[in-house]
Amino acid sequence: MMKQILFSGVIGLFLTLVGTPLLIKLLARKGYGQYIRDDGPREHASKRGTPTMGGIAFILATIAAYFLSKLITGYAPTYSGLLVLGLMFGMGLVGFLDDYIKIVKRRSLGLRAKAKMAGQLIVGIAFAVLSLQFSDSRGNTPASTKLSFITDFGWSIGPVLFVVWALFMILAMSNGVNLTDGLDGLATGASVLVFGAYTFIGVWQFQESCANAQTLTNPGACYEVRDPLDLAVVASALMGACLGFLWWNTSPAKIFMGDTGSLALGGVLTGLAILSRTELLVAIMGGLFVLITMSVVIQVGSFRLTGKRVFRMAPLQHHFELKGWSEVLVVVRFWIIQGICVIVGLGLFYAGWAADK
Repeated sequence: MMKQILFSGVIGLFLTLVGTPLLIKLLARKGYGQYIRDDGPREHASKRGTPTMGGIAFILATIAAYFLSKLITGYAPTYSGLLVLGLMFGMGLVGFLDDYIKIVKRRSLGLRAKAKMAGQLIVGIAFAVLSLQFSDSRGNTPASTKLSFITDFGWSIGPVLFVVWALFMILAMSNGVNLTDGLDGLATGASVLVFGAYTFIGVWQFQESCANAQTLTNPGACYEVRDPLDLAVVASALMGACLGFLWWNTSPAKIFMGDTGSLALGGVLTGLAILSRTELLVAIMGGLFVLITMSVVIQVGSFRLTGKRVFRMAPLQHHFELKGWSEVLVVVRFWIIQGICVIVGLGLFYAGWAADK
């Protein structure tokens, strides 16, 4: 069963390593280049015209890697895996429409705010509602109406509040990844680290699943997750696909992921968190995305309340660029921050299991 994880990761990596340069040639031939803000760091001016919408590469590679790994190993897809992939594809489609209008139709702001929000709401609500269906033989649905940190805790918040909560998480994380995607390879590299962590979490939850309680040394520390191994397969495919894309996206980037990629990554990361019952833990695991989002909130809030800016420019990565840090230096140091967040998150995850042992 574990072969699925290896196959999905390797296939995802191969497909983006080989497929991304083909996409670059296609986008460049059509003239689908990136728009660069005039008020940003001056060094970014040279990036104007770089092909964007590169998220297409790792979205398609992840989906292909998932289904090919199933075909090779003979295992059937699960509802959890399909729901997470559906969320990624749906959010990516909204981002693609935004990129397409922005680049092809030459409308600088892309989709109108209401239309973009409507698209995200439709995709998010569909995911949240469907994730409470499809119970297995143990009565577990892909998602739970209880809040979760390392496992579910507290009272059920009910299906309506769950949908609202899921929507908030999806929109917040998608926005966080979108804001982080401002320097070559920054969001892609950070995502690789998080998806690697979720591959480990899925494998661990599968090995310590309550479905195998009779064979566990400590049944009290088991996990009630419907399809943990399949979530690991999806996370592995994502890790491989993003790693292959990073080869072409790192400085100097030959292609940008665009909203197509950033909305998809934020959506699928939230989907993995919800279905693996680690909803609040993802705020630590994806700590860099949270930190960068908060820098924008602080900047806007401070300017509106006091008329003064806290940072030279928001999001946070541009503040350090304007302080004289090179783009590569900012990216590598921010990757280190993200790595620390992942280590802390995995430490808390393991500590929660060990405490119940």
